[in-house]
Amino acid sequence: MLGELNAKLSWYAARASGLIAWAVVTASILWGLALSTRLVRRKGVPAWLLDLHKFLGTLSLVFVGVHVVALWADNFVYFGPRELFVPLASHWRTSAVAWGIAATYLLVAIQLTSWAMKRLPRKVWHSVHLMSIPMFGFATVHGFTSGADNKNLAVQWVALTGGLFVFLLVAFRVLAPRRRAHAIGSPRAEIAPSEAAVPTLLTSS
Repeated sequence: MLGELNAKLSWYAARASGLIAWAVVTASILWGLALSTRLVRRKGVPAWLLDLHKFLGTLSLVFVGVHVVALWADNFVYFGPRELFVPLASHWRTSAVAWGIAATYLLVAIQLTSWAMKRLPRKVWHSVHLMSIPMFGFATVHGFTSGADNKNLAVQWVALTGGLFVFLLVAFRVLAPRRRAHAIGSPRAEIAPSEAAVPTLLTSS
């Protein structure tokens, strides 16, 4: 029995790290959206609130790394460098794996630009950071199309709840500036309507 467990250890590690990575990514995005709206942001907000968002982003990258290493170590399905890093190269659930690879590349780009935020032009950082939303979508599709736990009722409910909260906060972030500008009669909505419609995940620098 112990030998069978050891043989499947990498597979269990891949499944667990994938689920945890998705959960941490979701928490990071939700926290970033909350910080960029009036749900949390106000004068005198402690710096640790922003640090928590950065920590969650870094932690998600760590668990994605564990997920990739565990897949590489698994003997049930072969995953070499090509299958792990080249979209559509895997013969096992080709499309599902490709979604995960795309999400990984976006996550890496987001984290690299977050670490270098003070050295980058704000427009560059902001444009890359907006990719958090499609990255979340890609990761969710990857989990449901390739994961062995996608039929687990608890996993389904957690994914549905997390996705719903992300959708609601994105909608709130997009629509709230328009409503405030309209309510106070501000000319900003007429001058730069596209700017008000962009869902900035974080506005702190």
